[in-house]
Amino acid sequence: MTRVSNSPVSAKVPAPAPAISRHHRSLFLSDLHLGARACRADRIMDFLSYNTADTIYLVGDIFDLWHPNASAWTHDHDRVVQTILRRARDGTRVIYLAGNHDETVHRIFAWHFERIEVASQVMHRTADGRSFLVLHGDSCDAAWQKSRLITRIGSRIEDTLRAFDSTVKFLRRNLRAEGTGAIENLLVRFNKLLRMGNRYERRLTDLARSQGAQGVICGHFHQAALHESYGLIYANCGDWVAAMTAITEDDAGNLALLNWNECLQERPAIGALPQAAAHARSVVR
Repeated sequence: MTRVSNSPVSAKVPAPAPAISRHHRSLFLSDLHLGARACRADRIMDFLSYNTADTIYLVGDIFDLWHPNASAWTHDHDRVVQTILRRARDGTRVIYLAGNHDETVHRIFAWHFERIEVASQVMHRTADGRSFLVLHGDSCDAAWQKSRLITRIGSRIEDTLRAFDSTVKFLRRNLRAEGTGAIENLLVRFNKLLRMGNRYERRLTDLARSQGAQGVICGHFHQAALHESYGLIYANCGDWVAAMTAITEDDAGNLALLNWNECLQERPAIGALPQAAAHARSVVR
C-alpha cells in the first residue's frame, strides 16, 4: 500500500500491528465493472468485509453498462450492491462519480438515489484541510475523447477475449485461480501501451490545479498510482479487474494506495484476517 504522509521525503513506512479489520476516514473505489465478465466481485466482497469508512467514493465505472451480460452477473455482484446500499442506509456517506461505462447513472438518478449522492465530480477535503478534485477521469483521456466508437469496439474485443480466457480456465478446472492467465496479462500490457503518450496524468493534475486543489483522485485508466510527479498529488484508484486496489484516507488525512492482492498473499492460512495497511510508501504531503 502506498501512502501519502507528512514526511517531506519518500520513505518506507513500517507495517502496523495486525488488525482484524480496518476503518478509514475515506475510501475511494473505481472501475468495479459490475456486470462484466472481467469483474472480480468475489474480491470486492472480500475487501468490503474487512474495510469500512465514514465516506465511500465510487469513482466511476462501478457498473459496466457497455456490455450487460446476464450470465456474468452472480450472487457476489448482488452482494456488492446490497452491501454498499446497506452501508448508505446505516449512515456511511456514499458518493457516486459516474464514469464512461456507467454515465447513464448520472442522467437517470440526477443527484440522489437510495441515499447515494450522484455527481460528475466533487471536491474532497481531507482531515488536514487539503482539497482534492475527485472524478472518474475519462474527460482527460485523449483516446476516449477523440474516438469513442473505436474505444467501445476495443472494449467489446477485450470482453470477448476475457470470455475466452474464462472458458480456458474452466476447462483447466482453474476458474477461481488467483493468478492471471496469459490473455489477462496480454490485455494489461496492451492497455498500458495504449496509454503511453496520453499525458492524462498531467491533464488531470492541471485540471485540479486550475480549481485550486492540492491533488486529484481518479480512476478510468486501470493503472493504480500515487505520486507527485507534476507538482500536485495524483492518485488513481486502479481497478477490480486486475489490480484490486483502492485509495484510502486515515483520520490524520494521509492518503494511501491499498493493494488487496498483496494483503491476501500475506494473510495467514488459519485464524487471521487481511491486514489492510501492510504495504506503505510515503511521498510528500
